[in-house]
Amino acid sequence: MTAQTIAKIADINAIFLDVGNTLRILLKEEPHRAAARIEIAKLVGTTQDPDSFVAELDRRYKLYRKWAFDNMLEASEKELWTRWLLPDYPAETISSLSAQLTFQFRQSMGRRVVAEGGAETIIELYKRGYVLGIISNVITEREIPEWLEADGLAPYFKSVMLSSVFGKRKPDASIYLEGARQAEVTPEQCVYIGDNFARDVEGTRHAGFGMVIIMPDEDDKDMVLPPEQTPDLVIERLTDLLNIFPSKVAFK
Repeated sequence: MTAQTIAKIADINAIFLDVGNTLRILLKEEPHRAAARIEIAKLVGTTQDPDSFVAELDRRYKLYRKWAFDNMLEASEKELWTRWLLPDYPAETISSLSAQLTFQFRQSMGRRVVAEGGAETIIELYKRGYVLGIISNVITEREIPEWLEADGLAPYFKSVMLSSVFGKRKPDASIYLEGARQAEVTPEQCVYIGDNFARDVEGTRHAGFGMVIIMPDEDDKDMVLPPEQTPDLVIERLTDLLNIFPSKVAFK
C-alpha cells in the first residue's frame, strides 16, 4: 500500500457499497429458479410454458438493459414491465403486479445471499465510526430495503441509493453525489466498494469520491486496465475492508 493510498484512507469518513457481487452474491440454483418461473407465469395468468415465457422476458430484458446502459437511466418497476417486458398485456394489471413480478424475475436468475462475512463487516465498520451507504444499479425498488430490514442491517446504513428509485444508474455521477448528500458527507470523504472496473471506477472518479476499491470476479482479476479504470485498491473479500479501515472512534 503506497503512502498516497494510506493518506487517502485517513480522510475517509463514509463507506459506500455495491450490492450485487459485492455485498450479496448470486447462487444459480435451478430448483429455486424454476419455482420463480412458474410463479411469474401464474401472476401474469398465461397458459404458456413458464420456461419459454420467461425466456422471452429475458430476451426483452436484454433490450432494456442496452437502453439503460446507453442512457445511464433506470426505469421504475412499473415502467419496466408495462413498457419493456410485458407491453402486450393490460398496463393497469401489469402495473399493479410490477413489484411481485420484479421480485420473481430476479429470483428466476438465482438466489441471493449475503457474501461471507458481509454482515459482520458492516457491523464492525459502523462500530469503528464510519458512515455507511449503498449505491446500486437494480431494477427492484423494495427488495433491497426489505432484505436489509429482515437481516437487521437497515440501522447501519444512512443512505441507500437504488437506481430504480433514483432514475439514474452508475456510472452517472449524480447517483454517487446524491448518496453522499444523503449521508451528509462530502464526496472527498467517501470510498466506494464495487465489483466492476469500468462502471464503478469511472463513476466514482467522476463524482469526486476520495477512493474506490474493487472486489472483482475471478475472471476479471488479471485484467490490464487503463488509468481511468484503475482503482486505489483491489480486494478479494469484504472482510479485507477491516484490514484497511481502522477505527475512527478513538480519534474523535
